Amino acid sequence: MSTLDLFAQARVGDREPLGREACILRGFALDRQDALLAAIAHVTAVAPPRHMVTPGGFTMSAALSNCGALGWVSDARGYRYAARDPGRDQPWPDMPAVFLGLARDAAREAGFPGFTPDACLINHYAPSAKMSLHQDRDEHDLGAPIVSVSLGMEAVFLFGGHVRADRPRRVPLYHGDVAVWGGEDRLRFHGIAPLKDAPHPRLGPLRINLTLRKAG
Repeated sequence: MSTLDLFAQARVGDREPLGREACILRGFALDRQDALLAAIAHVTAVAPPRHMVTPGGFTMSAALSNCGALGWVSDARGYRYAARDPGRDQPWPDMPAVFLGLARDAAREAGFPGFTPDACLINHYAPSAKMSLHQDRDEHDLGAPIVSVSLGMEAVFLFGGHVRADRPRRVPLYHGDVAVWGGEDRLRFHGIAPLKDAPHPRLGPLRINLTLRKAG
């Protein structure tokens, strides 16, 4: 077992603040990892992840899928939520109960009781994939928090300020960690630094991120 593995295990159960209304719940998803991975496999068998294109014509390095009443999509027409998967012209798969339960429990633990997401973006990151700094502002309900679940390879979470130019904090995310932010921190810029090629013992050279939101 590596030093980093031991360091991650030592933090399980910690609540690490990122802001006044933002935190990382270390290892919060570990006791549900089997159910989460089975549910992800079911969703992505129906709606396979794919590399969407930004309005500016760039192909995203992470492959995306969705579940729930709404799914986040990107193409030449812009960023938006849609009730149907444009790749299949079918509704997105239903959100698994384990996703809902974890999101509600994590939000409550972070100080946001009553959160019920209607959209879950599922990101698949291979080594070198990244997510540029951005704000989550396509949702109608900006009063609800964001719940972000990390599975697989370690990542570096970039958590910035309310303007893009603010220098972001660099915070490691490990398998099973859950980040939650809302309230005054809801519109902070955030992203993921390019992933190192450090395969996870269970998922291999893959990081899966679930981002649960109240979009409608």
